[in-house]
Amino acid sequence: MLLTNYQTDSFYDEMFSEEGGIRQSYHILKSRIEGMDDKELLKRKASAEKALLSLGITFNVYGDEEEEERIMPFDIIPRIVTSFEWKKMEEGLKQRIRALNLFIQDIYGDENIIKDGVIPAEIVYSSSGYLKECKGIKPPKGIWIHITGTDLVRDGDGQMLVLEDNLRCPSGVSYVLENREVMKKTFPELFASLSVRPIYDYPIRLRGMLEHLSDKPNPNIGVLTPGIYNSAYYEHSFLASRMGVPLVEGTDLTVRDDKLYMRTTKGLKQVDVLYRRIDDTFMDPKAFRKDSLLGVPGIFEVFKKGNVALANAPGTGVADDKVIYSYVPDFIKYYLGEEPIIPNVPTYLCSREKDLKYVCENIGNLVVKAANGAGGYGMIIGPVASEKEKEEFVEKVKADPRNYIAQPVLSLSRIPTLIEDKLEGRHVDLRPFILYGEEIYVMPGGLTRVALRRGSLVVNSSQGGGSKDTWVMG
Repeated sequence: MLLTNYQTDSFYDEMFSEEGGIRQSYHILKSRIEGMDDKELLKRKASAEKALLSLGITFNVYGDEEEEERIMPFDIIPRIVTSFEWKKMEEGLKQRIRALNLFIQDIYGDENIIKDGVIPAEIVYSSSGYLKECKGIKPPKGIWIHITGTDLVRDGDGQMLVLEDNLRCPSGVSYVLENREVMKKTFPELFASLSVRPIYDYPIRLRGMLEHLSDKPNPNIGVLTPGIYNSAYYEHSFLASRMGVPLVEGTDLTVRDDKLYMRTTKGLKQVDVLYRRIDDTFMDPKAFRKDSLLGVPGIFEVFKKGNVALANAPGTGVADDKVIYSYVPDFIKYYLGEEPIIPNVPTYLCSREKDLKYVCENIGNLVVKAANGAGGYGMIIGPVASEKEKEEFVEKVKADPRNYIAQPVLSLSRIPTLIEDKLEGRHVDLRPFILYGEEIYVMPGGLTRVALRRGSLVVNSSQGGGSKDTWVMG
């Protein structure tokens, strides 16, 4: 039996307790696994991988000349979240999004949070995601962050923590939707016996949220992609197709008389709402990067005049900054008068002299990250780094302390994962997707990313990670 020799080691395991007993939420799954022989489970794994391959769910790895396009590895052992656990996560995420939206609105508006000394002005203004051009802007319905992917981790004590926020162009929801469809076919009997909350309606909710941003009864919506070479192009086309709206590139759009138009075979068609999957500074060569060939000249001015709604709004990247992330608990208290429901991971700011000294002296026990790094790049995991790597990273941090944070190495929770022909514990995180429209909606579940390499804490697909389906119980 695959579970017979399963080892939890010293980590928090989401399926087994420290004493080796099965957690309540996993009882049915365990009995199903034990009810089939090893060959049957491996057969279902192969069937699932074949199904995903036929769907063509791919991502690109920048800088990899040998193999740019890859299929994300998928594990068929699902992650199960109880309704009680999910209720707290959902409430915590809604709280966080409200506070972040108010923060962004404030710093581009009256700057009360800076005047009241909650966050230093230089921290905000020095962020690469802060756009002074957005000062005074009021986006439709007062919403800046329409789509968010917030990364959650469970530590060695089983406590859920926020690892980081992704507010610019969060990706991965297409994997969530496709993984679910594959799992329904892989374990149809499990879905018949468990009350798993559905997620199929996400594209419908996404479109509804985008429609909410316009005052027109039937607004024209588009999805703006940088093109086929972008790492998440599959997702861009997937979501456009599921919403029933056009997928466009910058060259398909033009600005006329302070309005945005799409070129069609029948002439120009005005665009009312644009879900952009392109970074702020590449969006408009007139307003930001003059060398950008991906954006639409003049689109920022159209947005400022209220003639097109952009999701997410320009300027939201300031809250993706990992230094500003450390202040989010303060935002929650300041704007909402509440204590954070989901805490942050303890964080050291290298811009603080005391923190910098501690980080440099203890880098071997810390994870140090660039403030605007992503995909597992621009970081060092002290315990597994060589002496040379640590010394070089210390010099990087000292040269630019504002742009680095450090966190303790967390013993991320683990879940049984089918590795070749046996089940082994692998570390995971969770990225739920949140939509902010007429109300805030949190997709029940999200993208569980799994570090497939033994002992690895890096779950990013670009660093060899895979994914699991996440089942929230009804």
